[in-house]
Amino acid sequence: MNRKQLSQALLVALIGSVALIGCKKKEEAAPAPAPTPVEIAPTPAPAPAPTVSVATVDLGTSVGPDLKIATPAMSFKPKDTIYASISTTTSDPAASVAGNLGVKWTYAHETETMTVNEESKAISFTGNGTNEFHIAKPSGFPVGKYKVEVSLDGAVVQSKDFEVTK
Repeated sequence: MNRKQLSQALLVALIGSVALIGCKKKEEAAPAPAPTPVEIAPTPAPAPAPTVSVATVDLGTSVGPDLKIATPAMSFKPKDTIYASISTTTSDPAASVAGNLGVKWTYAHETETMTVNEESKAISFTGNGTNEFHIAKPSGFPVGKYKVEVSLDGAVVQSKDFEVTK
């Protein structure tokens, strides 16, 4: 093979290579990335409704102007007026919570429990508060074991046992 033939062979090979490259299928363009989904923030859960709870129940024979027991007692005389001072609190001190606060006074006579008095009040509770209930019997309560049950919206939440002695 002479130089001319070699040059022609190289030229044919080069043209063939270019033709092959040119015939090669064009690569397809990469697909466009999917749009980033817009995140929708979840709707926050509503704040829980404020609640009220009974903090303490104290018994005594008198209450002060703040409705708190002046001198706590668990034993009373038959002609005493017996007071129950009930402290309440709300879960949100700024919110007002409507509810019913009630008491049931009972006397345990032998095997029977007798209701002495039952009372409830509709109250708008706000923050910390105090309410009072009382019982009295001018002729005197029978000597024995008693109980006061405190209820909030009909459910008993606290109770206190006490006694009447001579």
